[in-house]
This record gives sequence, structure tokens and C-alpha cells, in this order.
Amino acid sequence: MTNPLLATDSYKQSHFKQYPPEARIISAYAEARPNSFSENLLFFGLQAYLKKTLLKPITAADIEQAEKICAAHGVPFNREGWQQILNDYGGLFPLEIKALPEGTVVPSGVPLVQVENTDERMPWLTTWVETGLLRALWYPTTVATMSFKCKQAIYQGLLETSDDPDAQIPFKLHDFGARGVSSAESAALGGMAHLVNFAGTDTMEALEAATVFYGADMAGFSIPAAEHSTMTSWGREREQEAFANMLDQFAEPGKLVAVVSDSYDLDNAVENLWCGLLKEKVLQSGATLVIRPDSGDPVETPLRVLETLWAHYGGTVNSKGARVLNPAIRVIQGDGMTLATISQLVGNLVSCGWSVDNIAFGMGGGLLQHVNRDTMRFALKANAMKSADGVWQDVFKMPATDPGKASKAGRQAVVLENGVLTARRLDDLAGEDDLLKVVYRNGELIRDWSFDEVRQRAQQHLLERTSGSSDDKLIPGAE
Repeated sequence: MTNPLLATDSYKQSHFKQYPPEARIISAYAEARPNSFSENLLFFGLQAYLKKTLLKPITAADIEQAEKICAAHGVPFNREGWQQILNDYGGLFPLEIKALPEGTVVPSGVPLVQVENTDERMPWLTTWVETGLLRALWYPTTVATMSFKCKQAIYQGLLETSDDPDAQIPFKLHDFGARGVSSAESAALGGMAHLVNFAGTDTMEALEAATVFYGADMAGFSIPAAEHSTMTSWGREREQEAFANMLDQFAEPGKLVAVVSDSYDLDNAVENLWCGLLKEKVLQSGATLVIRPDSGDPVETPLRVLETLWAHYGGTVNSKGARVLNPAIRVIQGDGMTLATISQLVGNLVSCGWSVDNIAFGMGGGLLQHVNRDTMRFALKANAMKSADGVWQDVFKMPATDPGKASKAGRQAVVLENGVLTARRLDDLAGEDDLLKVVYRNGELIRDWSFDEVRQRAQQHLLERTSGSSDDKLIPGAE
């Protein structure tokens, strides 16, 4: 689906006839309204939409196709408006988009983006892009927020049990979600959003997206790992040979190899194979074997495996008083991992005297697919209209049947008040700096964030929140 004139809801095609005749400019803002999932969100993904969609000019062929489809579909088509965009702007949208720096952690209810048309003939254009723009915001931002909340839980456990939490955290949550999403684009955008927080992924489309849209050299990494088909194809009676082959093929000094071990009997595989017949092979390889339980209770099972490994491989007790397994052996728990079970497992590790160093976590559909626009109540709403007399007037809704869906009136700004990002009316600013900065204007990308910048900003937020210090440094690069 490549025609940008069709990347909207059907009813948007008729809206050019619905604004008041005096309308010249429409301003709109996007936010995540207060919600039950998270008080804060990690803003990410706008730049991908800008580069993929708004830097691509529409063509005469796009207009012809859209006009035919709209006529057959039963909705009006703004032929004159789109022809003006093609003729006067080379097919690029005459919009100005302001946004917070990507990677910023933002309280719900604070605008992330504000949009205005720059050509006064086209007040309809601002909200025409709502469908594509909102879709580009809510999905990667919600995935990034889910990943960030998991990171907070894991990092807190590392602070309590690890001698080197900052070195450990990048690879503690691995993305296995590519097969569980609705499309390749979802895999790319959601997987890339996760990589803002972590460096481990098996979603390869996310690697390309991070390079194309944010200039990353290589945003994520993985290791050789077994799946059930490669283990069970050896047959139950040859499971030891299947495991041994993994070591022969991939276990080199300093390397990691992951082996799913529950094809038949996880406890037997751990106790009698990995801790018995294959123990010396594991130790002599110089590699780190990562055992993957893939069934059973997602919190109890990995703890049971750790105890068995400790009994046979041993380890050390670190400066935090936590047990750290022999570096030859580790565990990854991917089955049944959600924000809740990760938090529970981390808590149990801490209470049982285990260092979180010993385990990595994996998420699939729970990370990339079990979210929707309502998870954080995303919305884009018109907030002001400039009339033919040059005067701005407030635009808002206030439904009596649901006050929680009331929208903000007046063009918006975002400022720091007492270290907290806060929404303000733009017209009320008195010398304060509006943190919503222009990122796109009339087909030109004004600000191009690098993936490293986004990551560094998100990491700074993590450190601020876990250290308990103030938020007055949370907008680096916003100037």
C-alpha cells in the first residue's frame, strides 16, 4: 500500500468541505492521555514516519488512482487541493511539525507533537494526516514504553545483585517478536523501538529500520541458538548428540550459544545431560552455554534450573552477597515473559540470593503485538484555528458523557516546571523555552535524530529514575 493519498480514513476525504469558510490554519496536537498502563511514556518513532512518508512527494498517478477509488468508494475527493500540493510544493506536504526530542520520557497528558498547515488554502491538511501520523506515534512509542518499563524492573534487580549492572543491562531483554506481529512493518518499527532500550534482538527487520531511519551502524545483536526443530530432528534417543553438536558447531572461547532444552524432559536434560554427560564438554569449550527452558511455570522453572546448575557448576558470591554461576553457564527465560512476570522473576531472584547476572529474558508477541492505541490512550486533536482576520481561536472538545476525553484548547507548548515536563498554552509562555521544536517543514526534515542520541537520552532517563535525582537533565539536545 504505497499511495499516501489513501493512507487515511475514508471520512477524512470529505473533511475539506467541513471546516468553516474563514478557516486558514488548523493546529493539532498528539498526546497519550492519562491511562492505566503507564504514567510516563518513552517517545519514539516519529522520524521513521517523516522519512518514509512525508519526505516522499505525491505524484500525478497517486492523485488519479485516489480519485478513482474515492469515486467508486462513495466519498468526495479534494482534487483541487492535492493538485495544488503537486504543482506548488512538488508533491510535498505544506505542514510544520514540532515535536519533543525522541527518546524523551514524557508524562501522559503532555503533547508529543504539534502540527499546522503552512499554506492557508489548506486548513484541511493538518487533520488529514491524523491517521498515518497517529499510527506512527502510538505503536513504536507504546512498544518503547513497554520495553523501558521492563528495563526499569531488570535494572533495579541488577543494582541490588550485580557488581556491574551497566554492563549487564544492554542484553538482558531479547526481542523474539518478529513472528508474532501483524506485518513486517510492525516487526521493523516495534523491534526498532525495543532497541532504543536494549541491544539484543532476533527481529532482523528492526536492524534495517534503525539504519534507514536513524542512521544506526548496527543497532542489535544475537547469537547462534537452537530451536525445537533442530533438536527434535535428532530424535529423543539422540538428544545428547543434538546438544553436543551445538557445542561442536558454535562453542568457542568467549562466545555464547543458546540451546532450548525442554523438547522432552527439561529436568532430565539439565540434570543428566548439561550437568552430567556434557558438563566437561561445556567447561572445556571456553564458551558460555545459555540454557533455555521453554515451558513450565515462567517464574518457578528458571529458578529451579539455576539451583540445579549451581549444585553442579558452582560459582561465586559477589560483593552484593548474590550468587553468580560459573561463567560457562547461564539461563534465558523467554516463555511466558510479560512485564508482570519479569518483575516477579526479578523479585524472586533477588529474594533467593541470585544475581540477575545469571539470567536473560525474552519477549515475543507480548512485547511487539499485545499493545494497541488504547493501551496509552493516544489521540490527535485540533486545538486552534487561525481565521481570515489573522486571529487564533481555541478549538477543543468537552464531551459531557466522558470528561476524560476532553481535549486541550489553544496551541500547545511544553516546558519544564519544577523539573517536570508540563503542557502549557503557547500564547501564555513568558520567555520560557518551548521544548516542542520544529522537526519537519514543507517537505524538509529540520532535525535528524541519530539512534545513538535517542538511546542516550532514554538511558539518561533510566539513570535519573533509578538514582532518584531530579529530572532537570532529561532533555539533552533539546536546545
